[in-house]
Amino acid sequence: MSGTVAISGKAALPAVVLAGGRATRMDGADKALLPLGEGRVIDHVLRKLAGQSGPIAINANGDPLRFAALGLPVLADGLPDFPGPLAGVLAAMDWAAGLGQASVITVAGDTPFFPGTLVAGLMQYSCDGRPCVATLRSADDMLQPQPIFGLWPVALRAQLRADLVAGMRKMRVWADAHHATYAPFDADGTAFFNINTTDDLLAAMHLLASAKPWVAGV
Repeated sequence: MSGTVAISGKAALPAVVLAGGRATRMDGADKALLPLGEGRVIDHVLRKLAGQSGPIAINANGDPLRFAALGLPVLADGLPDFPGPLAGVLAAMDWAAGLGQASVITVAGDTPFFPGTLVAGLMQYSCDGRPCVATLRSADDMLQPQPIFGLWPVALRAQLRADLVAGMRKMRVWADAHHATYAPFDADGTAFFNINTTDDLLAAMHLLASAKPWVAGV
């Protein structure tokens, strides 16, 4: 899963799965490692990414050995006290910078059914070194931002670090402050369905069995 592929003639971007949350609504369980179908939640996330991105890493705090079987780099937050997913974006930026990449993709580790066109869509709508955030276009043509699914220019990492230290925590607010563009995706609301509770996990099992294209497709 770590090789570089090409999308529309361009070198694919590196991607980081954000799995650094504390999962307070599931008693601290690693949501990404919960069983789902023939595998775990993160297996479905990685399968979706494998056909879209270049190198893949995981942003997670705590003992990295719990992800050792995946054979992927595990990136801890560079700031203490669980500052939230923006800290995972910073870790992703730092890792991508070390690879010599100008941008990095992030996806949520608890959202296994995101579109198989995610990376191509983010690349299509990104411009001028600005962040690009995925949005879900609903049936009534309303756009619902999904800020964990984004393309982040590495050049913004020093500013993000400073903003995190100053107390910034909201991904969409930070993205908008840096003139983010938005990439629309047409699917029903389950495309960005995330698993926060045991009931959500049961619902994900039913979705997996539904054979909807954005659930099973890559």
